[in-house]
Amino acid sequence: MTIDELYEIGQNFRRSLESFSAEIHVCGSGGCFSSGGMQIREALEQACAARNLASDVRIISTGCMGLCGAGPLVRMHPSNTLYVKVTPADADRIVEQHLVGNTPVADLAHPTDTPFFTKQTPIALKNMGHIDPESIDDYIGHGGYEALAKAITYYTQDGVILEVRSSGLRGRGGAGYPTGLKWSIVRKVKSNQKYVVCNADEGDPGAFMDRAMLEGNPHAILEGMAIAGYAVGATQGYIYVRGEYPLAIERLKKAIKQAERTQMLGNRIFDSEFNFRIDLRIGAGAFVCGEETALMASIEGRRGQPRPRPPYPSQSGLWGMPTLLNNVETYANVPAIILNGGKWFAGIGTEKSKGTKVFALAGRIKNTGLIEVPMGISLREIIFDIGGGIPDGGEFKAAQTGGPSGGCIPAQHLDIPVDYESLAQVGSIMGSGGLIVMDKSSCMVKLAQYFMEFCMDESCGKCIPCRVGTVQLHKVLERMTQGRASMEDLGILEELCDMVKDTSLCGLGQTAPNPVVSTLHFFRKEYEDHIHAHVCDAGECTALAAAPAPEPPSAPAEKTTAAKTKPGRRSNGRD
Repeated sequence: MTIDELYEIGQNFRRSLESFSAEIHVCGSGGCFSSGGMQIREALEQACAARNLASDVRIISTGCMGLCGAGPLVRMHPSNTLYVKVTPADADRIVEQHLVGNTPVADLAHPTDTPFFTKQTPIALKNMGHIDPESIDDYIGHGGYEALAKAITYYTQDGVILEVRSSGLRGRGGAGYPTGLKWSIVRKVKSNQKYVVCNADEGDPGAFMDRAMLEGNPHAILEGMAIAGYAVGATQGYIYVRGEYPLAIERLKKAIKQAERTQMLGNRIFDSEFNFRIDLRIGAGAFVCGEETALMASIEGRRGQPRPRPPYPSQSGLWGMPTLLNNVETYANVPAIILNGGKWFAGIGTEKSKGTKVFALAGRIKNTGLIEVPMGISLREIIFDIGGGIPDGGEFKAAQTGGPSGGCIPAQHLDIPVDYESLAQVGSIMGSGGLIVMDKSSCMVKLAQYFMEFCMDESCGKCIPCRVGTVQLHKVLERMTQGRASMEDLGILEELCDMVKDTSLCGLGQTAPNPVVSTLHFFRKEYEDHIHAHVCDAGECTALAAAPAPEPPSAPAEKTTAAKTKPGRRSNGRD
């Protein structure tokens, strides 16, 4: 494959589209797929065939279109009309009324000029919902693999790294480590064998960013990894993906085969000396395998448990060789950076947090779905402009970012800019991009108990502080939600949080207390009401009503000071 041949594939694909008078894009992401997306596509194909439109209308399944809560979604081109909550029974109406009668189906149409769309800045999600993820020609027709060609034929290895460093891109897996610096460290280590790994072990409750990107644009991940492989001198890549993501795995397998056939992967890529291959490794769903050392152990065929660092993976990773680890979103940003330049990317976002961030909006919010926004946008804009606010006239209570390792941000901090530093100042973290919104019907003690139960179940058991500490923390929280706790338990809870954070081996244990610490800091009265009055304002802790009468309030234990409940700032060590 040469660059000219790459351009020819793209031109031929775009030329082939000229034979169609219209396109129908049916969302084929996991959510819409499971809600009948495939049946809708088949019904649309039959409706077109019945009207002799089969050769005039191109119908494809795409990746996620973003507005997941209104799915299944169908987008019509060239009018860019978006239809929501579509069923197979709507297919005839859409074809007859929209394509034949040239009149939109009003009761299905959703405006596309709302803040949900206009306030987004898609980079990693640029082609999501617009291309067929199972067609490499479609990807190439939209500029795909041109960044890889540019990297190999225009830049030196150091030049690629310099471009990534100048972009200011930070790892999107949670820790926010500078991507270019990490690449530079791996590049400088002398070794005959290096590896590039994509961490696609997405495990945060409510998060589906990685799954959507793998399902919707798998070639972008492959291209980003290949560019990274060229830059650091690696010849082999691995994508570690959850076994619970069958559609993503299926499309990744197809994409890898297509890339190998067109020589985007394999030997002598773009007639250069660069060789690079990518294989999949399927995880069994253990949350701890999102931690980089546990992930590498699992790839090597061993039990997925973390190990102490140093040595870091950049020096001694897979099978003792230098290894570069980044997550899905990080790699998805790389092609755009190489094509447009690092300065272009650095021009988006804040001084220390460059570019954009993908979030999965979930919880008590009108527009649940997938969004990509510039760093520095306020939390208020995300929740109330893009997300549409709280449904049914509800009142916002808190937003939880960072998954089980993150924290809860209350209403008084709605105007903070969403970037790495600002979130840390209020005791939360960026995490991989899960954002769960809560209203007054959410009990913060119950929420802390939920996340502690998750961490307790997902602890690998290797170190005692995490294995035992999370169990004890969960027991204390359980007593509080059942009306069996005392003020002494509040002190024990804080002491346990400190112990687990300070002595656990890996990021999972070190960050497990974060939701407890965060909710204690901002919603301490709820904890005290549960203990003193057996009252849960949210009404979630129904066991309180049947509990014995609470003991009279006593002096707080020594450890229950505001200083001890300062929100934690550690990340979970994921990219």
